Amino acid sequence: MKITVKRVRDGYGSNWLCDNVEVGHSLKALPPSGVFTSRPTSRDFLLIAGGSGITPVMSIAKSALAAGDGDVVLFYANRNDSSVIFSNELNELAAKYPDRLTVVHWLESVQGIPTVTQLKNVLRLFSSYDAYVCGPAPFMAAALTALDQLGFPRERKHHERFISLESNPFDIEDALAEPDSPELSTEEITSAAAQSPPRTFRVQGQVAGAPFDHDDWAPDQMLLDFLLSKKLSAPFSCRAGECSSCMFRVVEGSVTMLHNDVLDDEDLDDGFRLACQSVPESEELTISYDF
Repeated sequence: MKITVKRVRDGYGSNWLCDNVEVGHSLKALPPSGVFTSRPTSRDFLLIAGGSGITPVMSIAKSALAAGDGDVVLFYANRNDSSVIFSNELNELAAKYPDRLTVVHWLESVQGIPTVTQLKNVLRLFSSYDAYVCGPAPFMAAALTALDQLGFPRERKHHERFISLESNPFDIEDALAEPDSPELSTEEITSAAAQSPPRTFRVQGQVAGAPFDHDDWAPDQMLLDFLLSKKLSAPFSCRAGECSSCMFRVVEGSVTMLHNDVLDDEDLDDGFRLACQSVPESEELTISYDF
Protein backbone atom coordinates (compact mmCIF):
# COMPACT_ATOMS: atom_id res chain seq x y z
CA MET A 1 0.00 0.00 0.00
CA LYS A 2 1.27 3.47 -0.84
CA ILE A 3 -0.07 6.92 -1.63
CA THR A 4 1.16 9.70 -3.88
CA VAL A 5 1.17 13.29 -2.62
CA LYS A 6 2.02 16.35 -4.69
CA ARG A 7 2.45 19.48 -2.59
CA VAL A 8 0.67 22.47 -4.08
CA ARG A 9 0.43 26.05 -2.90
CA ASP A 10 -2.29 26.36 -0.23
CA GLY A 11 -3.11 22.67 -0.69
CA TYR A 12 -5.21 21.64 2.33
CA GLY A 13 -4.40 17.93 2.23
CA SER A 14 -1.00 17.85 0.53
CA ASN A 15 0.64 20.36 2.86
CA TRP A 16 -0.75 18.69 5.98
CA LEU A 17 0.54 15.30 4.84
CA CYS A 18 3.98 16.59 3.86
CA ASP A 19 4.41 18.63 7.04
CA ASN A 20 2.96 16.30 9.65
CA VAL A 21 3.01 12.62 8.72
CA GLU A 22 6.00 10.63 9.97
CA VAL A 23 6.95 6.98 10.32
CA GLY A 24 4.72 5.36 12.91
CA HIS A 25 1.67 7.58 12.34
CA SER A 26 -1.67 5.90 11.74
CA LEU A 27 -4.07 7.35 9.17
CA LYS A 28 -7.74 6.56 8.68
CA ALA A 29 -8.65 6.18 4.99
CA LEU A 30 -11.88 5.78 3.09
CA PRO A 31 -12.49 2.35 1.58
CA PRO A 32 -12.09 1.98 -2.20
CA SER A 33 -15.09 3.43 -4.01
CA GLY A 34 -16.17 5.01 -7.28
CA VAL A 35 -16.32 3.78 -10.84
CA PHE A 36 -12.93 4.93 -12.19
CA THR A 37 -11.52 1.41 -12.21
CA SER A 38 -10.27 -1.01 -14.82
CA ARG A 39 -12.92 -3.03 -16.57
CA PRO A 40 -12.40 -6.52 -18.10
CA THR A 41 -8.66 -7.06 -18.06
CA SER A 42 -8.56 -8.56 -21.55
CA ARG A 43 -9.42 -5.16 -23.02
CA ASP A 44 -6.91 -2.68 -24.50
CA PHE A 45 -6.49 0.51 -22.47
CA LEU A 46 -5.95 4.11 -23.58
CA LEU A 47 -4.87 6.05 -20.50
CA ILE A 48 -4.79 9.85 -20.74
CA ALA A 49 -3.24 11.75 -17.82
CA GLY A 50 -2.18 15.29 -17.09
CA GLY A 51 0.14 16.19 -14.20
CA SER A 52 -0.84 14.57 -10.91
CA GLY A 53 -3.82 13.03 -12.66
CA ILE A 54 -1.41 10.17 -13.32
CA THR A 55 -2.06 8.83 -9.80
CA PRO A 56 -5.26 6.81 -10.42
CA VAL A 57 -4.24 6.19 -14.03
CA MET A 58 -0.98 4.60 -12.88
CA SER A 59 -2.90 2.17 -10.70
CA ILE A 60 -5.10 1.19 -13.65
CA ALA A 61 -2.02 0.72 -15.86
CA LYS A 62 -0.30 -1.56 -13.38
CA SER A 63 -3.47 -3.58 -12.78
CA ALA A 64 -4.10 -4.01 -16.50
CA LEU A 65 -0.53 -5.08 -17.16
CA ALA A 66 -0.34 -7.47 -14.22
CA ALA A 67 -3.77 -9.11 -14.50
CA GLY A 68 -4.67 -8.77 -18.18
CA ASP A 69 -3.23 -9.48 -21.59
CA GLY A 70 -4.31 -6.41 -23.57
CA ASP A 71 -2.24 -3.47 -24.76
CA VAL A 72 -1.84 -0.34 -22.63
CA VAL A 73 -1.15 3.08 -24.14
CA LEU A 74 -0.41 5.99 -21.79
CA PHE A 75 -0.57 9.58 -23.06
CA TYR A 76 1.00 11.67 -20.29
CA ALA A 77 1.13 15.49 -20.41
CA ASN A 78 3.33 17.60 -18.10
CA ARG A 79 4.80 21.08 -17.97
CA ASN A 80 8.39 19.89 -18.40
CA ASP A 81 10.62 16.85 -18.03
CA SER A 82 11.23 17.44 -14.31
CA SER A 83 7.47 17.44 -13.63
CA VAL A 84 6.94 13.83 -14.74
CA ILE A 85 5.65 11.85 -11.77
CA PHE A 86 6.55 8.13 -11.71
CA SER A 87 9.23 8.70 -14.36
CA ASN A 88 11.47 5.87 -13.13
CA GLU A 89 8.56 3.52 -12.48
CA LEU A 90 7.17 4.12 -15.97
CA ASN A 91 10.58 3.30 -17.47
CA GLU A 92 10.67 0.09 -15.44
CA LEU A 93 7.17 -0.90 -16.58
CA ALA A 94 8.05 -0.17 -20.21
CA ALA A 95 11.10 -2.40 -19.90
CA LYS A 96 9.07 -5.16 -18.23
CA TYR A 97 6.22 -5.04 -20.78
CA PRO A 98 7.90 -3.90 -24.01
CA ASP A 99 5.27 -5.52 -26.23
CA ARG A 100 2.23 -4.27 -24.33
CA LEU A 101 2.99 -0.83 -22.85
CA THR A 102 3.49 2.32 -24.91
CA VAL A 103 4.15 5.63 -23.12
CA VAL A 104 3.71 8.89 -25.03
CA HIS A 105 5.09 11.92 -23.16
CA TRP A 106 3.81 15.41 -24.03
CA LEU A 107 5.77 18.31 -22.53
CA GLU A 108 4.27 21.79 -22.51
CA SER A 109 7.80 23.29 -22.49
CA VAL A 110 8.47 21.63 -25.84
CA GLN A 111 5.11 21.15 -27.58
CA GLY A 112 2.82 23.61 -25.81
CA ILE A 113 -0.53 22.75 -24.23
CA PRO A 114 -2.18 19.96 -26.26
CA THR A 115 -5.17 21.11 -28.28
CA VAL A 116 -8.25 19.08 -29.15
CA THR A 117 -6.96 18.64 -32.70
CA GLN A 118 -3.54 17.48 -31.53
CA LEU A 119 -5.09 15.05 -29.08
CA LYS A 120 -7.35 13.65 -31.79
CA ASN A 121 -4.37 13.07 -34.07
CA VAL A 122 -2.74 10.90 -31.41
CA LEU A 123 -5.79 9.23 -29.86
CA ARG A 124 -7.45 8.27 -33.16
CA LEU A 125 -4.90 5.46 -33.47
CA PHE A 126 -6.52 3.75 -30.49
CA SER A 127 -10.20 4.27 -31.19
CA SER A 128 -11.13 0.71 -30.19
CA TYR A 129 -9.52 0.96 -26.73
CA ASP A 130 -11.15 1.72 -23.37
CA ALA A 131 -10.25 5.32 -22.52
CA TYR A 132 -9.56 6.68 -19.02
CA VAL A 133 -8.90 10.39 -18.44
CA CYS A 134 -7.68 12.25 -15.35
CA GLY A 135 -5.93 15.60 -14.95
CA PRO A 136 -6.48 19.36 -14.58
CA ALA A 137 -9.86 20.65 -15.74
CA PRO A 138 -8.73 22.33 -19.03
CA PHE A 139 -6.73 19.25 -20.03
CA MET A 140 -9.62 16.93 -19.24
CA ALA A 141 -12.06 19.09 -21.17
CA ALA A 142 -9.84 18.94 -24.25
CA ALA A 143 -9.26 15.19 -23.92
CA LEU A 144 -12.94 14.37 -23.44
CA THR A 145 -13.90 16.59 -26.38
CA ALA A 146 -11.35 14.77 -28.52
CA LEU A 147 -12.77 11.40 -27.48
CA ASP A 148 -16.31 12.57 -28.22
CA GLN A 149 -15.34 13.81 -31.67
CA LEU A 150 -13.58 10.51 -32.35
CA GLY A 151 -16.80 8.68 -31.55
CA PHE A 152 -15.79 6.91 -28.35
CA PRO A 153 -19.01 5.42 -26.93
CA ARG A 154 -20.16 6.07 -23.39
CA GLU A 155 -19.24 2.57 -22.17
CA ARG A 156 -15.60 2.99 -23.27
CA LYS A 157 -15.04 6.50 -21.94
CA HIS A 158 -14.24 7.09 -18.26
CA HIS A 159 -12.95 10.10 -16.35
CA GLU A 160 -12.20 11.21 -12.82
CA ARG A 161 -11.96 14.80 -11.61
CA PHE A 162 -10.05 15.95 -8.55
CA ILE A 163 -10.08 19.18 -6.55
CA SER A 164 -8.12 20.92 -3.83
CA LEU A 165 -10.02 21.05 -0.55
CA GLU A 166 -10.30 24.29 1.39
CA SER A 167 -11.51 22.82 4.67
CA ASN A 168 -12.05 19.51 6.44
CA PRO A 169 -15.11 17.85 4.84
CA PHE A 170 -15.14 15.14 7.51
CA ASP A 171 -16.04 17.52 10.32
CA ILE A 172 -19.63 16.34 10.29
CA GLU A 173 -20.94 17.10 13.77
CA ASP A 174 -23.52 19.51 12.36
CA ALA A 175 -24.63 16.96 9.79
CA LEU A 176 -25.21 14.30 12.45
CA ALA A 177 -27.54 16.55 14.39
CA GLU A 178 -31.18 16.91 13.45
CA PRO A 179 -31.63 20.17 11.55
CA ASP A 180 -33.11 22.95 13.71
CA SER A 181 -33.55 25.41 10.87
CA PRO A 182 -33.42 25.34 7.09
CA GLU A 183 -29.94 24.84 5.64
CA LEU A 184 -30.94 26.54 2.41
CA SER A 185 -32.94 29.60 1.49
CA THR A 186 -36.20 29.16 -0.38
CA GLU A 187 -34.59 30.80 -3.40
CA GLU A 188 -31.90 28.10 -3.55
CA ILE A 189 -34.39 25.27 -3.81
CA THR A 190 -36.06 25.65 -7.17
CA SER A 191 -38.02 22.45 -7.50
CA ALA A 192 -41.80 22.52 -7.44
CA ALA A 193 -41.81 20.19 -4.45
CA ALA A 194 -39.52 22.55 -2.53
CA GLN A 195 -41.80 25.48 -3.25
CA SER A 196 -44.67 23.67 -1.57
CA PRO A 197 -43.11 20.74 0.29
CA PRO A 198 -44.79 18.21 2.53
CA ARG A 199 -43.50 18.06 6.09
CA THR A 200 -41.10 15.19 5.38
CA PHE A 201 -40.05 12.91 2.55
CA ARG A 202 -39.46 9.18 2.36
CA VAL A 203 -36.17 7.73 1.10
CA GLN A 204 -35.17 4.09 0.86
CA GLY A 205 -32.39 2.01 -0.63
CA GLN A 206 -29.15 0.38 0.39
CA VAL A 207 -25.82 1.83 1.60
CA ALA A 208 -22.72 -0.34 2.06
CA GLY A 209 -24.90 -3.44 2.07
CA ALA A 210 -27.27 -2.04 4.70
CA PRO A 211 -30.91 -1.54 3.58
CA PHE A 212 -32.76 1.47 4.95
CA ASP A 213 -36.22 3.00 4.77
CA HIS A 214 -36.90 6.35 6.45
CA ASP A 215 -39.83 8.73 6.10
CA ASP A 216 -38.47 11.75 7.99
CA TRP A 217 -36.16 13.37 5.44
CA ALA A 218 -36.57 17.13 5.81
CA PRO A 219 -37.15 19.15 2.62
CA ASP A 220 -34.21 21.46 3.34
CA GLN A 221 -31.65 18.79 4.28
CA MET A 222 -29.00 17.40 1.95
CA LEU A 223 -29.42 13.69 1.32
CA LEU A 224 -25.85 12.96 2.48
CA ASP A 225 -26.42 14.78 5.78
CA PHE A 226 -29.65 12.88 6.29
CA LEU A 227 -28.00 9.49 5.67
CA LEU A 228 -25.13 10.34 8.01
CA SER A 229 -27.59 11.43 10.69
CA LYS A 230 -29.08 7.93 10.45
CA LYS A 231 -25.61 6.42 11.07
CA LEU A 232 -25.47 5.03 7.53
CA SER A 233 -22.03 4.64 5.94
CA ALA A 234 -22.74 6.77 2.90
CA PRO A 235 -19.54 7.50 0.94
CA PHE A 236 -18.38 11.09 0.53
CA SER A 237 -15.29 13.24 0.24
CA CYS A 238 -15.47 16.93 -0.69
CA ARG A 239 -19.11 17.64 0.31
CA ALA A 240 -19.04 20.51 -2.20
CA GLY A 241 -20.33 18.90 -5.38
CA GLU A 242 -16.86 18.92 -6.91
CA CYS A 243 -15.84 15.26 -6.77
CA SER A 244 -17.99 12.18 -7.24
CA SER A 245 -17.37 10.18 -4.08
CA CYS A 246 -20.97 10.58 -2.90
CA MET A 247 -22.51 9.68 -6.27
CA PHE A 248 -25.62 7.51 -6.20
CA ARG A 249 -28.23 6.41 -8.72
CA VAL A 250 -31.89 7.39 -8.55
CA VAL A 251 -33.98 4.23 -9.00
CA GLU A 252 -37.40 5.80 -8.43
CA GLY A 253 -38.40 9.37 -7.69
CA SER A 254 -36.34 12.52 -8.13
CA VAL A 255 -34.11 14.99 -6.31
CA THR A 256 -32.97 18.54 -6.94
CA MET A 257 -29.20 19.07 -7.15
CA LEU A 258 -28.11 22.52 -6.04
CA HIS A 259 -24.52 22.35 -7.29
CA ASN A 260 -22.65 20.06 -9.66
CA ASP A 261 -19.15 20.41 -11.06
CA VAL A 262 -18.48 16.77 -11.84
CA LEU A 263 -21.43 14.92 -13.40
CA ASP A 264 -21.91 15.46 -17.12
CA ASP A 265 -25.12 15.18 -19.12
CA GLU A 266 -24.56 11.48 -19.78
CA ASP A 267 -24.17 10.84 -16.03
CA LEU A 268 -27.37 12.75 -15.31
CA ASP A 269 -29.25 10.90 -18.04
CA ASP A 270 -28.14 7.63 -16.42
CA GLY A 271 -29.72 8.73 -13.14
CA PHE A 272 -26.56 9.62 -11.23
CA ARG A 273 -26.73 12.39 -8.64
CA LEU A 274 -24.54 13.79 -5.84
CA ALA A 275 -25.84 13.08 -2.34
CA CYS A 276 -24.02 16.07 -0.85
CA GLN A 277 -26.00 18.42 -3.12
CA SER A 278 -29.39 16.68 -3.35
CA VAL A 279 -32.60 17.77 -1.64
CA PRO A 280 -35.93 15.95 -2.09
CA GLU A 281 -38.17 16.68 -5.03
CA SER A 282 -40.56 13.72 -5.15
CA GLU A 283 -42.37 12.62 -2.01
CA GLU A 284 -40.75 9.18 -2.21
CA LEU A 285 -37.25 8.30 -3.39
CA THR A 286 -35.46 4.99 -3.95
CA ILE A 287 -31.69 5.15 -4.43
CA SER A 288 -28.80 2.76 -5.00
CA TYR A 289 -25.05 2.92 -4.44
CA ASP A 290 -24.57 -0.32 -6.34
CA PHE A 291 -23.47 0.57 -9.88
